Amino acid sequence: MWTVPEAEDKVVSLETGVKDERLKLVTEGCDPIQKDVKRGSKNILGEVSKTHNAIQTLDKTISNLEMELAAARAMQESIINGSPISDGLKIPESSGKRKYLMVVGINTAFSSRKRRDSVRATWMPQGEERKKLEEEKGVVMRFVIGHSATSGGILDRAIEAEDRKHGDILRLEHVEGYLELSAKTKTYFATAAALWDADFYVKVDDDVHVNIATLGATLARHRSKPRVYIGCMKSGPVLAQKGVRYHEPEYWKFGEEGNKYFRHATGQLYAISKDLASYISINQHVLHKYANEDVSLGSWFIGLDVDHIDDRRLCCGTTDCEWKAQAGNICVASFDWTCSGICRSVDRMRDVHRRCGEGKNALRTATF
Repeated sequence: MWTVPEAEDKVVSLETGVKDERLKLVTEGCDPIQKDVKRGSKNILGEVSKTHNAIQTLDKTISNLEMELAAARAMQESIINGSPISDGLKIPESSGKRKYLMVVGINTAFSSRKRRDSVRATWMPQGEERKKLEEEKGVVMRFVIGHSATSGGILDRAIEAEDRKHGDILRLEHVEGYLELSAKTKTYFATAAALWDADFYVKVDDDVHVNIATLGATLARHRSKPRVYIGCMKSGPVLAQKGVRYHEPEYWKFGEEGNKYFRHATGQLYAISKDLASYISINQHVLHKYANEDVSLGSWFIGLDVDHIDDRRLCCGTTDCEWKAQAGNICVASFDWTCSGICRSVDRMRDVHRRCGEGKNALRTATF
C-alpha cells in the first residue's frame, strides 16, 4: 500500500499542533525562549551590581593603602632627616581596626593657653568624658600645635606639661609661625589621617564656638558622598597691596587687579572627607602654599572632582546664633566676622556657649 501521503498528512498535522501549542505558550507568557531572555537579563543586572560593589570595595582598599603608605613615608623621612619620631606620628596598633566619624583639630599657638582653657571650660569635653566620646561616638578632639624654632625650649616644655595634665594635644612635626599656617594645615591633615581612620577631618580655630553634636550630625548626612569639602564658601578679593592684612604676594596668578579668589571655605572651620585628607597626605610635598591657609586648601582641590558644600550654619555670628538656637536651628559654629573669631574669646566664650550652645545632653544622646 502506498502510505506516503498519509505520513505527510501526519507530519503536517504534527507541525500544526506544535505551532498551536507554541502560540498558546507565548500567549500565556510561558515561552521558553522569552524565559531564557528574561533570566539572562536578570543575571546580567546581578553581575553589574556585583561588579559595582567590587569596585567600591577596591576603591576603599586602595584609599586605606594610600593612607598607610603616606604614614610610612612620613616616618621614613623623619628617620632619614635624623629627627626623632614623635608620639603623634606613631600609629597605634588599634588604629587599623577602629573607625571614627570625625577628627576635630583645634588650631592653636604657644601664646594661646587661655584660649585653650576657655574651650576646655565650654564645648570641649574633658578627661573620661572625652575618652568616652571617642569610644562610643567616634569623635576625636585635639588641640593641634607644632614645635618652636628652638626645639625643646621653654615653649615646648610648657606645651608638654599642659598635655600631661589634659592629654588633649596633638604635636606636629612643624615649626610654628603665622606665615606657616598653610604648611601646618597640610601636616595636620597628613598626621590625622595616619593616626585615625575617620570619615571626616575638621579644622577649627581656638577662638570659635562649636556645637560638637550638631557638627557630627551635619557631617554624618554626607557620609555616602566621596570627596566632600564642607564649609562656608566665599570668594574674597585678591589683595595686591603690600602691608594690608591678608596680602597675597602671588596676586598676579589670579589675573587682573581687582579679581577675586575661587570659591573656598572660610578658615574658621571646615571639614574634608577621608579621600581628600588622603590626597593631601600623599601629595603634601608638591601642593603649593599661598599666603592664606584657607586659599591654599581651596586651591589643592581645583581640578579634582570635589563636592563643595556651602553650609551657612558653620559660620553664624555671635549675635544671631542665640535666636537661631531658640528657633531650633542650632548653629554648628559661631564667631564674629570682624575679628575672624570670637572677639575677646577668652572673656566671652562662656557667654556665647550659654546663649548658643546645644545643651549638656546633646552629645550624650547623639547618634551618628
